[in-house]
Amino acid sequence: MYPKDFRYTNDHEWIKIEGKIGTVGITHHAQEELGDVVFVELPEPGLEIEAGKPVGSIESVKAVADLFSPVTGVVVEVNAALSETPELVNKDPHGEGWMLKVEIAAPAELDELMDLAAYEKFVAEGTV
Repeated sequence: MYPKDFRYTNDHEWIKIEGKIGTVGITHHAQEELGDVVFVELPEPGLEIEAGKPVGSIESVKAVADLFSPVTGVVVEVNAALSETPELVNKDPHGEGWMLKVEIAAPAELDELMDLAAYEKFVAEGTV
C-alpha cells in the first residue's frame, strides 16, 4: 500500500527523494483519517521551510489538519492541481495527490525519518 522508497514522518507525511529535491505529501493512512479533502493550502514557492514545522493545511469534511515539512529547505514547486481538485489527495495520496517539492538543505534529516517497515509498524500499533 505504501511506497517502499519513501521516508515517513510520525505526523503521516511522506517524502520521496530525487537528487536534492524531495516531493512531499500525506500518507494513505492520513487521508483515510481526514476523510474527503475539500481544500489544501500550500506555501508559496521560494519559501524557506523547517523540518517539523507547519507549511500548509488540509481541510476535509471532518477536520482541518496541518501539513508538516519532513525536511528543512526551500519550496521549489507546489501541486497547483490541488487548488481545483483537492480530492486527488484522497484518490492518489502517494502519486497525483503530492503537495510540494522541496530543495533539501539538510540531507542528514532524512536519517531521522521512518522507512517503510518502521512506518507500517507505527500505523499498526495505532501510534497516532
